[in-house]
Amino acid sequence: MRFNYRLIAVVAALGICAPASAAIDAKAATDILTKAGCNACHQQDKKVLGPAYKDVSAKYKGNAKAPDLLMQKVRAGGSGVYGPIPMPPNPKEKINDDDLRKLVTWILTL
Repeated sequence: MRFNYRLIAVVAALGICAPASAAIDAKAATDILTKAGCNACHQQDKKVLGPAYKDVSAKYKGNAKAPDLLMQKVRAGGSGVYGPIPMPPNPKEKINDDDLRKLVTWILTL
């Protein structure tokens, strides 16, 4: 069996150079959640006014479209998915697209 070292080098380089913007740790997530005011209605492990982040993660587990779907839901707001209490829309002035994508990615890993 012959190895294609050039292909391996390219794949490794892509992995090293890939943007890490979507990967954050719990501390960074908490900072963004606090700044955006999300923790007023949500917590990681328990329902407050809105669902726990872990419940959201479980609901969308295995759904490849979940990140985009959740970003749209956070932006538009709405009600009826987790109960009658509406979630207000969250404009870019409140949480920018980059931070929102980081949070959604983090939530889906819980």
